[in-house]
Amino acid sequence: MTTTKKKRRAPAPSLPSRNDIIEFLNDSDGASIRRDIARAFGVKGEARAGLRALLKDMEAEGVIDLAGGKRVKVAGKLPPVMPIDIIGVTHDGDLECEPAGWKDDHDPPLIRISEKRAMKFKPAPGVGDRVLARLKPTGDGAYAAEIMKAIGKGAHRFLAVFRKGRGRTIAEPVERRARGTFGIDPGDDAGAKDGDLVWVETKNARGYGAQKARVRKIEGHIDDRNAYSTIALANHGIPTEFPKSVIAEADKAQLPTPDGRTDLRSTPLFTIDPADAKDHDDACFAEPDPDPANPAGHRVIVAIADVSYFVRAGSELDKEALRRANSVYLPDRVVPMLPERLSNDLCSLRAGEDRPCLAVEMIIDSGGRKKSHRFMRAIMRSAAKLSYEDAQAISEGGDPKDVDAPAEIRDAVRNLFGAFRARWSERSKRAPLDLDLPERKVVLNERGEVADVVKRERFDAHRVIEEFMILANVAAAETLERARLELIYRVHDQPDEDDLEGVREYLDRLDYSLIKGGSVRPANFNQILKIAEARDEKEMISQIVLRAQRQAIYDTDNRGHFGLNLPRYAHFTSPIRRYADLVVHRALVTAVKLGPGGQTKEEAAVLTEVAEQISDYERRAIAAEREATDRYLSEYLASRVGAEFDARIRGVTKYGLFVMVDPSGADGFIPMRSLGAERFHFEDAMHRVVGETTGGVFRLGQSVRVKLEEAIPLTGSLRFEMISDPAPGDAKPARRKKTPSKTARRKTKGGKRAGGKPPPPRRKKRKGKANAKPRKD
Repeated sequence: MTTTKKKRRAPAPSLPSRNDIIEFLNDSDGASIRRDIARAFGVKGEARAGLRALLKDMEAEGVIDLAGGKRVKVAGKLPPVMPIDIIGVTHDGDLECEPAGWKDDHDPPLIRISEKRAMKFKPAPGVGDRVLARLKPTGDGAYAAEIMKAIGKGAHRFLAVFRKGRGRTIAEPVERRARGTFGIDPGDDAGAKDGDLVWVETKNARGYGAQKARVRKIEGHIDDRNAYSTIALANHGIPTEFPKSVIAEADKAQLPTPDGRTDLRSTPLFTIDPADAKDHDDACFAEPDPDPANPAGHRVIVAIADVSYFVRAGSELDKEALRRANSVYLPDRVVPMLPERLSNDLCSLRAGEDRPCLAVEMIIDSGGRKKSHRFMRAIMRSAAKLSYEDAQAISEGGDPKDVDAPAEIRDAVRNLFGAFRARWSERSKRAPLDLDLPERKVVLNERGEVADVVKRERFDAHRVIEEFMILANVAAAETLERARLELIYRVHDQPDEDDLEGVREYLDRLDYSLIKGGSVRPANFNQILKIAEARDEKEMISQIVLRAQRQAIYDTDNRGHFGLNLPRYAHFTSPIRRYADLVVHRALVTAVKLGPGGQTKEEAAVLTEVAEQISDYERRAIAAEREATDRYLSEYLASRVGAEFDARIRGVTKYGLFVMVDPSGADGFIPMRSLGAERFHFEDAMHRVVGETTGGVFRLGQSVRVKLEEAIPLTGSLRFEMISDPAPGDAKPARRKKTPSKTARRKTKGGKRAGGKPPPPRRKKRKGKANAKPRKD
């Protein structure tokens, strides 16, 4: 009997593990199809059902995504090349990005472009840009990106107030230029609550429906007492928190020993600052020069906090200081360039405490000319903390009981004023631009509300400190040029010739004369300002002169300082709050061989880029300060809608006038329609608008009376109506030319039109369209 052997069934291949599948997907750039996974692991026949079940389990666990059922990808895994949007800057200066058009429910993976890689790409990308990038996983769920090319702008991101009402959720932009509100669909609110300050991103609009946006980040709440400053800082991307690594480095800092430093502790140096100042980065001392070869001369010492000792090039503190570039001064706070451990403690020249400083001794002759100077690294102990009011009282011989200062400090203050009087003589010969524009300070109460707006009183004491700070800055620039070291200058270029031509024409209409041809000097403007003061028109003419000036910048290419009328100038006296000054300090340490903390070769090689960056960030700080102040002042005046104010025209455009109202100094706008009953036409070259009927004018700098029509604190906007009549014009009314009627245009003389050309031939009607209208020529 023959027996047949039964064929044994081949054992089913085992399914791959979860880790095997993830590893395979990662090797396949994060995605593959189900069939390729089966082939890779030899899964056939009935086992495919088991693989499908395993993949579904992994999807349920959030490990992978099944796109369309067949395509498999690692959850959150991005392709190797894709467009990304730059959405912010990290504490390290890297660019923070996210995939363009990210729509998944979960947060996008973190993508960073290193600061080094970003700087190599020209032009350097910034927040809001969209780039095509090559992505590389970093192993922690994040990606490092390398830019391949710029491809435009990403979705617009802006700060808004989240409003949730009955059946409608919207984002109300805080930007003045934004129009309308943006609808927020369910699921796009990121958990925001009514009144939250949120970062939103516009969504692609379809058809003619309402504008749409999605919430990306919650920044704060509109009812917070410091919301207006928060808005300004966030809008301009100004960092407010220091990274832990920077704080740790600052906390480790220790005061240096006096060894190797000039000991100035017995010299009665003193600080002069605003009464509420917390950081004191400069101190002064003056005495008659003991050198008999300099009769009636002066010896002046300007001592500046030695920040370069604590903040070394390339350190975490240095990187953060450059990322900020300067301190930002807002009505309710100061956002410092350096952590408080340095700015308010180790680097602050506190009275009665030993502090390291970088000092310059300057010898001045009886005529105010600087004969010589020398820099020294020193240890000092401030003998007194004075306010500007204190210094002014001492100089005027006030009652000693009014100012708590020892006799040696009183003598030193009087000596400083004496040296200033000598310098004033030299300054008069130099003739810098004399634009003494008023400054205002917003005073807040305990609730963070505006209690008052006061004009900053200006004393001779302010001019004294300014003059010797300028002289110290000049000494720094001279020293570095002699040492042939790379440095950052403070540059103020001559006015643009085209702008000057417009100023000449404007001034000529007002019976002022600005020199023609050649090189205009500050003295030429000063002469006009002097005449304007006699005519009680100084504020108006000052605005014109100010508009003719270029903006001062930082640059490694020296082009002089037009406003100060100096051939070379560098910032040295405020390293606690300005990065440019810190750079100059390091260069001086190297130039004069004053020890550690000097300029490195790596730093010197990138000073041009640094100068450009800190110039941009200076403008950023100014804009944030102005925006925050505008919002506080708008809230301050919101209860006075309908009230009338004295004002001065600060700007003239084709849309209307910008005015500054007294006494608050708040800026507002008057639309053309609110100037009066007649129509007005804009004359750009003359900085004025002219009435069509009367020829009356409203011009830059003119004093007017206005009525407040609207105040919007959220955007800092004020809208006014003109109450004053226009000033008499010097030209005929700006009537519009009448457009001739069609009949008049068709009339001809001798078969020709008035212009001398024959009329165009009439077009024939098309056949087959008896009712068709003739086309218009």
